[in-house]
Amino acid sequence: MPGIQGKVVAITGASSGIGEATAAHLAERGARIVLGARREDRLDAVVDRITARGGTAVGVVVDVTRREDLRRLTDTAVERFGRLDVLVSNAGTMAVSPFDDLRQDDWDAMVSTHITGLLNGIGAALPVFRRQRSGHFVNVGSTAAHVVKSPQAVYAATKTAVKVLTEGLRQESGPDLRVTLVSPGFTHTEGVGKGAGPEVAAAMIRQRDEIAMPPSAVASAIAYAIEQPDGVDVGEIVVRPTAQA
Repeated sequence: MPGIQGKVVAITGASSGIGEATAAHLAERGARIVLGARREDRLDAVVDRITARGGTAVGVVVDVTRREDLRRLTDTAVERFGRLDVLVSNAGTMAVSPFDDLRQDDWDAMVSTHITGLLNGIGAALPVFRRQRSGHFVNVGSTAAHVVKSPQAVYAATKTAVKVLTEGLRQESGPDLRVTLVSPGFTHTEGVGKGAGPEVAAAMIRQRDEIAMPPSAVASAIAYAIEQPDGVDVGEIVVRPTAQA
């Protein structure tokens, strides 16, 4: 099924930022969207906006660190629409801080969200894709996996793991599946600075407001990968603001 029209796309972290923008963009192009996120009120609001514009969407409360939640997301896609064509693993946290702050709960959250959450998505979707003999993993990484900047070491390490896992999955996927890594640079989302220390947060928010690109830029990159003809796999897309060093 080339293109986007009619495809069933599940998205994690879909209640705001890149996930919300991607859901809206793909729905406008005829995809049927299954949105997963922890905040039910925000999730419902996104679903309502999509359906009000004539799109097709359903929301599922999902915490990506829980295997059963990812299975419920993929099961919902199959039960409601008969199949799952794409899983966009987008859920993330950017609670960056210097090592000396010893914010180990934040380190754990980044590991569990970016690494365990990604693996939980693979565990839920891969059996579905194998049964169908088709499917597409789109994993949202970061340019932090290419250039490490203080105080983002733990965040960068987890996003480097996303890059490595995505490439390993691609090598094992075989001719029927597609695997794409989308690596955004600085993007204008509410998550920038969220959970960081006051000084780090202020600096990140200031830089975000000066140079960050809109989430719609990342949504367009994701759509580009999805719309390619069968048999064509876009391995990685790096998209960043021109002002980003």
